[in-house]
Amino acid sequence: MPEVRAVLRTPEERFETLPGYDFTPHYLSDLPGFPGMRVHYLDEGPPLAEHTVLCLHGQPTWGYLYRKMVPEFVARGQRVVVPDLFGFGRSDKPVDPGFYGFLAHRQMLLEFIARLDLERITLVVQDWGGLLGLTLPQDDPDRYLRLLVLNTTLGTGDVPLTKGFLDWRAYCKAHPDLDIAALMRRAVPGLSEGEAQAYAAPFPDASFKEGVRRFPELVPDSPDAEGAAVSRRAREFWSHAWEGRSFMAIGMQDPVLGAAVMHALHGSIRGCPQPLEIDEGGHFLQEWGGPIVSKALSVWETA
Repeated sequence: MPEVRAVLRTPEERFETLPGYDFTPHYLSDLPGFPGMRVHYLDEGPPLAEHTVLCLHGQPTWGYLYRKMVPEFVARGQRVVVPDLFGFGRSDKPVDPGFYGFLAHRQMLLEFIARLDLERITLVVQDWGGLLGLTLPQDDPDRYLRLLVLNTTLGTGDVPLTKGFLDWRAYCKAHPDLDIAALMRRAVPGLSEGEAQAYAAPFPDASFKEGVRRFPELVPDSPDAEGAAVSRRAREFWSHAWEGRSFMAIGMQDPVLGAAVMHALHGSIRGCPQPLEIDEGGHFLQEWGGPIVSKALSVWETA
């Protein structure tokens, strides 16, 4: 595990009065392998619910991305847990770029799930939430019952990266102080200025954005890249060993991980029904979240 020399912690006042986000914060500071580092997460709904919905975000977002989906799951009696990855949201932000590795973040999620002893999990993934999250169930499959997969992929290193992603990687490299609010306004039609600024709340200045800068560089782009082998193992798991229920929704306007990428991923998920294609939906499909939750639950309940 990379040694953590220093971390930044976003001031709490940055998270006051965020539109549509009045959830209670929870923190862990005792994950094995990450001494002294604080992880933030939401934990909504009944603690002893039949299903625990684990929602994983990507780059450059944080748990705010799920604010429209959390109430939909809770209204149906389900517990919802939404962690912020290190470097994002209310979680601590290491300043050393060497900390940010595929396997370190994967291990953080494994330790988080074990620490909370999450079971009967509905795994909800998008963007890096999928790159990392889709590799988790193979290590402890009995914890997982259902999968809801939004625009994402597996970083197996043996499939060429799309032009859309390569363009995004180059853009992030050229803009080390990425304007996250402006990005979200462009990506999500109708997003209010307050909501756009809420996405940027965790990052008071460029020094807080090391994770934002590093994540595009971490996508495995060769068979021997960090994370590629575990991602190929995940592809085999989803293709041959997965026994749970699945549902896929695709934001068709996504220029990075759109229909072609998602249909390829669909072919690797055993028993996944026909995807829900949202014509006006973009990369951050959680912003179209309510109907997606309703459709997924209706499919699972009638299967």
